[in-house]
Amino acid sequence: MRKIVKPTKKPTKKSEFRRYLEKIEDPKNNQGVNYDLPENPTPLQVAKFEICQNILAYQQDNNISDKELAKRMNLSIPEMEEILFAQIEKFTLDRLMTYANCLFTPAQVKITITKLTLRTRKGNSVYAH
Repeated sequence: MRKIVKPTKKPTKKSEFRRYLEKIEDPKNNQGVNYDLPENPTPLQVAKFEICQNILAYQQDNNISDKELAKRMNLSIPEMEEILFAQIEKFTLDRLMTYANCLFTPAQVKITITKLTLRTRKGNSVYAH
């Protein structure tokens, strides 16, 4: 008995584009998304975000590849990318401090506590400054 094999259709541009849209609109697909702080961030969120931003600035200022940066912090590339894209919910503050200490001298890493000034913007929402 012979098996009949149907020829496969070559994907059209329209079907390829539809698949692409499905992928980028999938809420689980957050690869390559740079996160920002929520509207009313906690001091912990601000501290973690600032460490991530400083690590990114260090990479850019020193023209370091992703691979080299991950090696210096003893991380996998996906973990390092989570830091560079400021996915702060995936890290504790002490973990981020440990990674920052791999790049900066201890004298360069400091925490400053200041009182935030609350201001209003259009729509009466409050934000910290």
